[in-house]
Amino acid sequence: MRQSLLIAFLLPLVLWGTEPLQWGENVTGVTTRFATEKKEIALTFDACGGSFRSSQYDAGLIDYLARNKIPATLFINSRWIKSNPEIFARLAANPLFEIANHGTAHRPLSINGRSVYGIEGTASAQEVVAEIEGNAELIEKLTGKRPLFFRSGTAYYDEAAVKIARERGVEIGGFSVLGDAGATFGPEKVAAQVTGSKSGDIVLLHMNHPESGTRAGTIQAIETLRNAGFSFVRLSDVKERLIRIP
Repeated sequence: MRQSLLIAFLLPLVLWGTEPLQWGENVTGVTTRFATEKKEIALTFDACGGSFRSSQYDAGLIDYLARNKIPATLFINSRWIKSNPEIFARLAANPLFEIANHGTAHRPLSINGRSVYGIEGTASAQEVVAEIEGNAELIEKLTGKRPLFFRSGTAYYDEAAVKIARERGVEIGGFSVLGDAGATFGPEKVAAQVTGSKSGDIVLLHMNHPESGTRAGTIQAIETLRNAGFSFVRLSDVKERLIRIP
């Protein structure tokens, strides 16, 4: 019922027959950085799910963050949650970590079915809402708190889909630093990418591929950045200072 009401309210917001003009990671309305006068960076970690390999958990990485009191925003897909319910409960209970929405079926967010990396995007306004709301409602049910931030599968959007999300009160969590390229970079490359971050950057990494170079590279980069005087924030900590693509 709740989703049906959302869809009914949504439909007048989209002009049928109008084709979006933008498609990509950096389209109008996507949050990419935050304003700051301090040496601070936002670390974000995706957990995708949908296969045995994508449903894994990098306990060593998250344990390192917890031991060293490094806050982070965790973008978690509904399929990963269902594969790892006990781990999800522990993550949600840790105040260092903010739980964010990585979609219901890990689809790019589009109003006309655009695809990327061989993954078909949502094909209508209704499907945009369903991709956001399905997992948002699951997270709220399990944690008692509705996620503010959403990142689509592949982090691709068109501007019409982003507008729909923002009119629902959802912030699109983009990024300014590609930390591990879908957990495909080796540790040296991850370390170089993350260490190159500047104040106000949002870093995209993954927490569901313990076999990758993400853990070692991220830990090395965090140590280097901390020694240089940087601290780390969750996206909710800087929500009043977010910078969006105009």
